[in-house]
Amino acid sequence: MPSPIPTVDDKRRGFRRLHEHGCFLIPNPWDVGSALALQSLGFPALATTSSGFAWSQGRADGAMSRDRVLEHLHTLVAATRVPVNADFESGYATTAAGVAANVRLAIDSGIAGLSIEDASGIAAEPLYPLDVAVGRLHAARQAIDRAGADVLLVGRSEGFIRGRPDLEETIKRLRAYANAGADCLYAPGIRTREQIAAVVEAVAPKPVNVLIGGASDFSVPDLAALGVRRISVGGALARAAWTGFLTAARRIAAEGRFDALEGATPHAELDALFSDEP
Repeated sequence: MPSPIPTVDDKRRGFRRLHEHGCFLIPNPWDVGSALALQSLGFPALATTSSGFAWSQGRADGAMSRDRVLEHLHTLVAATRVPVNADFESGYATTAAGVAANVRLAIDSGIAGLSIEDASGIAAEPLYPLDVAVGRLHAARQAIDRAGADVLLVGRSEGFIRGRPDLEETIKRLRAYANAGADCLYAPGIRTREQIAAVVEAVAPKPVNVLIGGASDFSVPDLAALGVRRISVGGALARAAWTGFLTAARRIAAEGRFDALEGATPHAELDALFSDEP
């Protein structure tokens, strides 16, 4: 007999429990098919990827509108049985009030978690001033609380991937975001054992997300030993999928050869993966 379909509240409670102890993987699908494939592999939660979704729509990362992203969140949550964490970029608003309003809309999609970045989108000053960034994060926190939704809030400091790789500044920001109400902290781009350990220690006991965006010397046990609570891969799985597609397509276009199609996942295997039959 199939297990009952989890409710939104079930997913949110389960997601919060995942952050209480141990270390878990939260990979990043970009559409329903990739989400269902990852779910079938037993991952306990999923996280959206702004880049992967944008590429699937023929757009650059950061070019998707709020409404398209909200539609994407509704679609993924409805299609999956596990909790979904939303990559909500910088809240799709320039003001704290705008962030709060948009977070409230995101909550309605049924997501279990949501991240807010401190990236400003301005090349000369890629990060919001700390007080402004804190105000935006606090506004997201208030929106969640006012909605009465047990949505986990992730505070992201983007310096290491926005040309400001300053560990001291990053830690200062993450601590401030924790004090403003973030449940989990995230600094994409930190890579060394020393950087990761310093961030984990600085924000303890709050959980830390670490991004592994490519081949890495770290294993899951290595990161768990450093105190990392969750591990995501951002757009890396989407890039891996695009690599296979482009390699085969370019060889067909340039050389008229089809050998790059060798080893492709069989049609029957994919049909079985997405079949409604038990």
